Amino acid sequence: MVPVSDPADPRLADYVRLRDVNLRKSLEAEHGLFLAEGEKVIRRAVGAGHPVRSMLMARRWAEPLADLLDGLDAPVYVADDATMEGVAGFPVHRGALASLERLPLPSVEEVVADARRVIVCEDVVDHTNVGAIFRCAAALGVDAAVLAPRCADPLYRRSVKVSMGAVFALPYARMTDRHGGLGALRAAGFQLLALTPAADAVPIDDVPPAARRALLLGSEGDGLSSRWLEEADVRVRIPMGETALARGVDSLNVVAAAAIACHSLVRG
Repeated sequence: MVPVSDPADPRLADYVRLRDVNLRKSLEAEHGLFLAEGEKVIRRAVGAGHPVRSMLMARRWAEPLADLLDGLDAPVYVADDATMEGVAGFPVHRGALASLERLPLPSVEEVVADARRVIVCEDVVDHTNVGAIFRCAAALGVDAAVLAPRCADPLYRRSVKVSMGAVFALPYARMTDRHGGLGALRAAGFQLLALTPAADAVPIDDVPPAARRALLLGSEGDGLSSRWLEEADVRVRIPMGETALARGVDSLNVVAAAAIACHSLVRG
């Protein structure tokens, strides 16, 4: 337990300006780290095998985290709320932060080897959406996730927080080739289902069962690229009721759509 009171203390460099996306991407990539916020998420990160570099927390969290701290071989910096806010750039209401080491990601082939149902995210660049999609997929029984190269980082602090630690429960891999990345899934025997609001797409519950299925999800605004739509085996949609259409609502945001589609994916 190391008391700190200066937001500029160099020992706290892992925690600076947590809302500065560009800075955080650069810093975390350079040092191979990520941040977890709050007791539950920190416990899940540690439980998933990520080594702790350090922790920064208000003293009131020493007792709730006592069992975790007892076995920790890393510095625990203790600060008041004003100092934590000065470092992070915002009030840290959950009171505890941890800097942890990233683990090597498996290949796409490795992560889907024993999977039957997977989600595949193409260019979902919003960290909140990625975290929420992981939470939905993990909760509904999806086996794994595959991310296109430009998809947002599941271990970015906001993604981890929104997922409530589900990013540590759902195995995932990142494609190295966006254009040819779907080929590995097809070669592994997956039926590729492209989720789209297009009126001529097949209602997702009407698709005949298949042993292995991969659900393709696009970005919030643009949806899936034309290339991925063309490569899919079946274009599927979530049917919208007459009331919704009368109100001018013909689609859902990507998180709501992912939750409904994952439910159908696992059942089918």
